[in-house]
Amino acid sequence: MKEIFAIVRMNKTGATKKALVEAGVAGFTAVKVNGRGKLVDDPAVVAGRKAAMMALADADEAGAEALIDGFLDGHRLFPRRLFIILAHDEDVPKIIEAIMQANRTEHKVGDGKIFVMPMLDAIRVRTGEAGKDAV
Repeated sequence: MKEIFAIVRMNKTGATKKALVEAGVAGFTAVKVNGRGKLVDDPAVVAGRKAAMMALADADEAGAEALIDGFLDGHRLFPRRLFIILAHDEDVPKIIEAIMQANRTEHKVGDGKIFVMPMLDAIRVRTGEAGKDAV
């Protein structure tokens, strides 16, 4: 048994839910989280990202530049969605592929991360079933 954590963009929540259902996932949990990826040190890359974000921002919005600077320099966190999925070992590859297909964008960064970990046990509270029967 495995536990899969998938951190995705907020606007990809619906597509991720649909992809998981289509992949045959029986159930999952999704929660709102905030976080950030690795900071970039290259000034040219930062300038390019800032220009792209400013193009998407409302030019009249006060503080848009300060907000974008906060994201780029690490002071602000990005809103994300965390999906938690319990899966049988044989189902993990198709679940990962479904998450990746639903969340891959044309952006160079920020599409998310997937973590797969072994799960020692699971217990269904209602019935007391344990192990693979509980998943």
